[in-house]
Amino acid sequence: MFNQIILLQSAGDSSQIMNLVMIGGIFLVMYFFMIRPQTKRQKEQAAFTEAMEKGDRVITAAGIHGKIIAFNGSIITLEISRGVNIKVEKDFISKELSTRPEEEKATEEK
Repeated sequence: MFNQIILLQSAGDSSQIMNLVMIGGIFLVMYFFMIRPQTKRQKEQAAFTEAMEKGDRVITAAGIHGKIIAFNGSIITLEISRGVNIKVEKDFISKELSTRPEEEKATEEK
């Protein structure tokens, strides 16, 4: 009877270890499928925000399309139509619509 009690106790220990392994596995899966891609997107967005230039065509988080015409610290002035300008926080620019053609860059620099 004493031997059976010892065997039952040792079986409980291995199930506890398996539970810990499963919980650790769940955290690893969460890290690789949720946390890591999110931090990668945040880094890409920060790099994009820093690389924006005057004349770039962008889309805001609200879906407004416009062309960057001025920077003032963290505020960007967008031209959304000819003669219609709005001011937007730099962090709310979600993505670049298209890059400027090289000839347009050359004419602006002159």
